[in-house]
Amino acid sequence: MIRVFLLDDHEVVRAGVKELLERDGDIVVVGEAGTAAAALSRIPAVKPDVAVLDGRLPDGSGIEVCRQIRSRQAEIGAIILTSYDDDDALFSAIVAGAAGYVLKQIRGQELVDAVRHVAGGGSLLDPLATAKVMERLRVGSPEEPDEFKRLTPQERRILVLVAEGLTNRQIGERLKLAEKTVKNYMSNVLAKLGFERRTQAAVFASRLLEEPESGSGEAKKVEAAQNGTGEWHAGWRHD
Repeated sequence: MIRVFLLDDHEVVRAGVKELLERDGDIVVVGEAGTAAAALSRIPAVKPDVAVLDGRLPDGSGIEVCRQIRSRQAEIGAIILTSYDDDDALFSAIVAGAAGYVLKQIRGQELVDAVRHVAGGGSLLDPLATAKVMERLRVGSPEEPDEFKRLTPQERRILVLVAEGLTNRQIGERLKLAEKTVKNYMSNVLAKLGFERRTQAAVFASRLLEEPESGSGEAKKVEAAQNGTGEWHAGWRHD
């Protein structure tokens, strides 16, 4: 029996996906949540084989949940199920360790097959999309992590949220800033780091986040810079 956890802020969507997945009898939904916080609390307890995560949530994103859950329980396969065909979000999902990035327009049986494939240890990611991520990592990875020190505390907070896959609007809601203000902050971040694209800045933060604790200590410096306390918030692409 394949154990699945559902995360979506719409109860009707969760109910529909649950009914669809359990139709053939080999999949059971063992838990669900409507917010990122609730998912992070419940997933470790129910130990699903696959987590189907909504891309955008009132308090964060499924990509953020994917990153945190995969860092603790790497055996859980994650599928980002979203309404948004967004290259940056796809990129962030791959970096976060998702096994698939699927649009909600997907046919029902294809979603069922996707869950089964991921439960079996497979990846639904398009090899071309994965190759693009590897190229972005190569081009965008900084030689000198000390460049992070050029950023103000607010710029660092925003950069971390960008790496978690949040849009400017979501970041504004999280930090109580106007969307235009967030955009201006990101322009400053790109200029200070010498990047041209938002995705390069996201990779910069993601790679520092993933540095082992036994390393040079840069990861801890970046972690502390996130909010001054050391706390982090912490494809198959169907076209």
